[in-house]
Amino acid sequence: MCGTCGCGDGARIDVLLPEGQPAGDHVHPHSHSHDDAHPHDHAHPHSHSLEDAHPHDGGRSRRRIAVETDLLARNDEVAAANRVHLAHHGTLALNLVSSPGSGKTSLLVKTIELLRDQCPVAVIEGDQETTNDAERIRATGIPAVQITTGRGCHLDAPMVARAIDSLELPYGSILFIENVGNLVCPSAFDLGEAHKVVVFSVTEGEDKPLKYPDMFRAADLLLLNKIDLVPHLDVDVELAESYARQVNPRIQIIRASARTGEGLADWVDWIHRHTTVTNPSPAEGD
Repeated sequence: MCGTCGCGDGARIDVLLPEGQPAGDHVHPHSHSHDDAHPHDHAHPHSHSLEDAHPHDGGRSRRRIAVETDLLARNDEVAAANRVHLAHHGTLALNLVSSPGSGKTSLLVKTIELLRDQCPVAVIEGDQETTNDAERIRATGIPAVQITTGRGCHLDAPMVARAIDSLELPYGSILFIENVGNLVCPSAFDLGEAHKVVVFSVTEGEDKPLKYPDMFRAADLLLLNKIDLVPHLDVDVELAESYARQVNPRIQIIRASARTGEGLADWVDWIHRHTTVTNPSPAEGD
């Protein structure tokens, strides 16, 4: 939990579309159950005061825990609605999480280049400031929504719901959600994704899974990135992988490099194997 980390309101959503595609065509293109069941204008899950986190004095700590539990429950309600909406549209949503500098945007760009001619792809980008990463995604020719979180250290389900509303997701799409670079808080927030995928660079040290176990425990797949740098580093790849499996015995691992392309075919195959769409589109009127 990040009850005292400084998270606050003020997230901004920018829709960045491929050249020649008017943004007006993508703003709130469909009406689904989010607004009916879970209004999107409720408070960010960390809007309580730092005073509530004080460990002494008259039950304030208990009150903080109760507030955080309640707000996480509300986040999970919206995440469940997101999941239903995405499933109805045959969309596979993957939540990409990592520490800053892991190379996940470069890896995502290469992944899009391999996938864009095979199926519809869209991206939701999360950063505290700038639209730089979304601009990089937009340059590949696919739509991207940038969520600028300000002081917020992670995406939450209501932010993602609003971003989904501003994208046209054709049936059978793959939606990548690139979370804010942070291996702590995003582990606690369900966004409605099908899978969390943690990107872990070999430059970060073998013991990252032991230092941030909640994130590695929550992930279904580990992309061990920048594997091409191993000959130039004092790093034990097998030890890093063993630590990840120690924390999460079920985690799958793919060694990858955006620069050389190593492992990308396996990564794309993993994505296709987790796509449940078998028909090109639902019946008219569904």
